[in-house]
Amino acid sequence: MTQHSLPNRTQDEVSWFARRSFLQAAAAWSASGGFAAAQAQARGNIVELRGRALLNGRNLDPRETIQTGDEVRTGPGSQLVFVIGNSSFLVRQNSILAVERGPGLFVVGALRLLTGAMASVWGKGARRQIVTPTLTAGIRGTGVYAEVFPKDDYRSYFCNCYGAVDLDARGEKITSTSDYHQSFWAEPQARNGRLLTPAGAINHTDEELEFLAQLVQQRTNWQVLGRKGMKDGRGYMEEKPEGLHPAAMPR
Repeated sequence: MTQHSLPNRTQDEVSWFARRSFLQAAAAWSASGGFAAAQAQARGNIVELRGRALLNGRNLDPRETIQTGDEVRTGPGSQLVFVIGNSSFLVRQNSILAVERGPGLFVVGALRLLTGAMASVWGKGARRQIVTPTLTAGIRGTGVYAEVFPKDDYRSYFCNCYGAVDLDARGEKITSTSDYHQSFWAEPQARNGRLLTPAGAINHTDEELEFLAQLVQQRTNWQVLGRKGMKDGRGYMEEKPEGLHPAAMPR
C-alpha cells in the first residue's frame, strides 16, 4: 500500500478497503445492483457501516438510504461508506457531516464537514461544494480528502487528490488543478498574511481514492495515466516539477 504521513490516523483506519468485512460488504452491494441500483434508487446506498453512526439523531441502519438533507454522525471506531448519485463517500470516525440538497433528492448540493474527516470521489455534474469551518471548496469532477481539527481552532486540511477545485478561505481564493495530491491548510487565522497555506499529503492513501472511484465506475488520474507523482503535496506528476505550490505563489 502506498504510504502517506499519518499524524493523527492509524494504519488500520486507512486500510479499510483491504478488510475482509469490507470486501464482503462491497461484493454483496455490487451483487445486488451496486452503483446502477443506487443511481436508480432501487436499493439502499450504504456500502458498509462499521461501528455505530447516527442519521438525523437516531441509530443508522445499514439497510437505510442516506439522502440529501440528512445529517450523519459517526462514533468512535466507526466508519461509513456510501454512494449518492454519481459520487462516493468515506466518513471516518468521530465525524459530523451534513448533506445539503442540490437540484434533486439524490443530487448533492453541498457537504458540510463540521468535524472529523472524509474522502470522496465526485462524478462530473453541476457545481457542488464541500464546506468546513474555514474553507469552501467548489467541486467539479474530482477526488478529494478533507479533515477538520477542532483542537486547532477548527483548522481545516484539504487535499485535491486529482481534478480541479475552486478554494475560498474567507475571500482568499485559489483554483487548484491537480494530477496527484495537491494539499492545503485553511487557517483559522492568517499565517504570514495567508489563509490558504501549503500542506503535505497526510491521513489518506491512493488506494482509498481508487476504491471510492471504483464504486462509481471511475478511475483516478494516476490510474488513467499509469504513473504516480511525488507525494509532496504540490499535485504534480513530474519528479522535479517547475513552479511553486499555488498557495506559496506571490499574490
